[in-house]
Amino acid sequence: MSRESSRVGLVEELTRGGYLSPSWRDAFTRVDRKQFIPDRIWVRGDDGYHPLNRTTDPDRWHALVYDDQALVTQVEDNGGGTALIPSSSASMPRVVATMLDALAVADGQTALEIGTGTGYNAALLSEQLGDRHVVSIEVDPRIADTARASLKAAGYAPTVITGDGGLGCPPYAPYDRIIVTCALHTVPYALAEQTAPGGAIVLPWGTGLYNGVLLRLTAGGDGTASGPVIGDSAFMWNRGETPHRDVMATVKEQDRATASRTCLDPRLVLGDENAAFTAGILVPDCRYSVGHGPDGEFTLWLADHATSSWASVDYVPDAAEHDSRQYGPRRLWGEVEAAYAWWQSAGSPDRTRYGLTVNAAGQHLWLDSPDTLVPERHQVD
Repeated sequence: MSRESSRVGLVEELTRGGYLSPSWRDAFTRVDRKQFIPDRIWVRGDDGYHPLNRTTDPDRWHALVYDDQALVTQVEDNGGGTALIPSSSASMPRVVATMLDALAVADGQTALEIGTGTGYNAALLSEQLGDRHVVSIEVDPRIADTARASLKAAGYAPTVITGDGGLGCPPYAPYDRIIVTCALHTVPYALAEQTAPGGAIVLPWGTGLYNGVLLRLTAGGDGTASGPVIGDSAFMWNRGETPHRDVMATVKEQDRATASRTCLDPRLVLGDENAAFTAGILVPDCRYSVGHGPDGEFTLWLADHATSSWASVDYVPDAAEHDSRQYGPRRLWGEVEAAYAWWQSAGSPDRTRYGLTVNAAGQHLWLDSPDTLVPERHQVD
């Protein structure tokens, strides 16, 4: 199979899967993803990410480029041949197609992209709307420069700015459409301010316990933007909001932890996507890790790095109760228990029943209607 047919094959695969709408098919056919993927990408192995170079393994490189998967394009350098933490990537083509379809662009509209990345998304928007209607912001200067070069080589010339996307881009505002390509937890008010009345913002949103969902907010013309969860979408975090990754680094002074027993099976919370999403809302700034033991046993670890709080639950199959420990000013497992109880009392809602409103005062999660606000946090003494 030729590489050109591979490109067409990707478009056909996305179409068959229901990810690529007819309105975007031509743009995806004309914009070649290959032109926006660097010669060196990173492939995950058992011990981290290993480099894959187009020059030394062109067949595998091309196969991955035209596969419907995310490609890691930058990693944090650990000085060796592998790296543990990716810092930039090219999103799965199905995710790109889904988000662009949700954006619902029309001729003559202007679009702002937060997170240029490889430039592929900006090229698709330029193909659809025209270069002069597309502005893209990238915080990493090296990535921005590479994207500009790739866009120019592919024949596109949107405005690419190096800067903080959280500030939007006032000189070209207002925008009919804004799309964000990194996970946010706090939606910058500047994005709502710079969206034209009736315009839309499509963005990934998540928490330390659940990354993440896809939101589509509509600007109301009164300084607010509000809208529902429309699906799932996990992205790399906005660099200013990346949760502390090492949960176990917070687990200290274990001999001073408060021990107790819990009747709540931890699998019911973090093993259920809807419960986990709710817990992430009601137990903010919390991350988790799981340590597996023999015969199905495991330990769930929770941590809030900022307050040095942590908790653990030792799960044993078929047990009616499980050992738990908590340390620090926050009783994290107690907060999770309270969050799960609230979720059950609300009828165990699906995450697509939630929505978000952004205004000058901040952001507010709601359930079913903007009038029904979700509690910000369950405080546990």
